[in-house]
Amino acid sequence: MGAPRRRAITTLGHISDLHATRVPFFAFEPLRSKRLLGWLSWHLRRRRRYRPAVLEALLADLAQTAPDQLAITGDLTQIALEPEFREAADWLARFGSPERVHAIPGNHDAYVAVPRERGWQHWSNYLGSDPGQDDAYPSVRVRGEIALVGVCTAQPTPPFAATGRVGREQLARLDRVLERLGGAALCRVVLIHHPPVAGLTSRRRSLRDAPALAEVLRRRGAELVLHGHLHRSTLASLPGPERPIPVIGVPSASHAGPDPARCAAYHLYDIAREARGSFAIRRRIRAYDPATGSFAARGSEAGEMIAY
Repeated sequence: MGAPRRRAITTLGHISDLHATRVPFFAFEPLRSKRLLGWLSWHLRRRRRYRPAVLEALLADLAQTAPDQLAITGDLTQIALEPEFREAADWLARFGSPERVHAIPGNHDAYVAVPRERGWQHWSNYLGSDPGQDDAYPSVRVRGEIALVGVCTAQPTPPFAATGRVGREQLARLDRVLERLGGAALCRVVLIHHPPVAGLTSRRRSLRDAPALAEVLRRRGAELVLHGHLHRSTLASLPGPERPIPVIGVPSASHAGPDPARCAAYHLYDIAREARGSFAIRRRIRAYDPATGSFAARGSEAGEMIAY
């Protein structure tokens, strides 16, 4: 018989695309920029689909499933107004302490260029690395045998575009970080807003330097890549130095339905170290049911094996 697997060393929750904030009906800032399109979209359509009540149900479910760590892969706001950043900071506090919750920004959080002190600074405790680490992205948080690596792809874009970019300097830092963490035999979980796999979305919503990121991952490796942006569950992979790297997307955390493919959901990852040194990763899906107003397991309660 083979050596028995060890128990899970951590459970990681993953949510994304909260779109949790309110957009004022009377607001002058949207009239002077790309925000006008987002302001119109929110008041005409999106506010009926992305509901704070769904996030309340999500919070109640997370209190029951109680993951050890929670990753949030961007798009907490609608059009990046300063009141939205403050409101999103309140939501982050409700999800947990900065020690337990790690967030990265998404394209809606960089809808237009916003001075840091009026934007992401409101979330600084949730965005940054562990003390003693470099302040530049990628962020790095080590929790036991798990390393959360936050890659920032958020950047202002022209109207009708929602692209992202990692950038040459961040890619170089990511290369060094993944090498160092891999040398320490940690489970490296890369958090990114835009999907890094070609073909999952249109060019106007894509990650512009996805091939360069894929090359870093091929060379240095990672155990798991988690993203948002698409507002649906996806399961893909990228080549790694020894085995394929799972790349998994999650739906919006606040979408009220009724389309099951778009309805709110979140993922739980039970991560355990195998006797031979690799990591076994099992995914469980919790999905929102509009009929009951609550979250419940989708598929097997035990989940599915993603990597081992």
